[in-house]
Amino acid sequence: MKILMLHGINHNMFGKRDPRQYGTVTLDEINASLSALGQELGAELEAFQTNCEGAMCERIHQAYADGVDAVLINAGAWTHYSYGIRDALAILTCPVVELHMSNIHAREPFRHVSVFAEIVMGQICGFGVDSYLLALRAAVSAVQKTQKTGQ
Repeated sequence: MKILMLHGINHNMFGKRDPRQYGTVTLDEINASLSALGQELGAELEAFQTNCEGAMCERIHQAYADGVDAVLINAGAWTHYSYGIRDALAILTCPVVELHMSNIHAREPFRHVSVFAEIVMGQICGFGVDSYLLALRAAVSAVQKTQKTGQ
């Protein structure tokens, strides 16, 4: 099972950026935790991070062409306004799980809206690094259900 983790804008600064919201964990540490859990769950995880919206869309297109089994996305601020990324995600036929380290519904009003919400399988937020691990578990479960039912 192949799962793609998409990290959005400014996530390369985890560990340095607003530790009150995001803690001190780095992106490399998050990816290592995801890879370790992926191995336990029988999933191969590939991580991609960019600060360029077009590059994110192109990586999503590549995921479609590659036939990945599921996509996890923490798009950061793009979550709230990027219709380009939303439309790219809508092309995918696999489960897509949106996640955020902070509880976006308890923050500034502009963060309460996700333009991805109506096209993703679900959203996990507010659990810090555990949001990533919960999202991976949800994606693996969704893929396994799809494989059992053949749909």
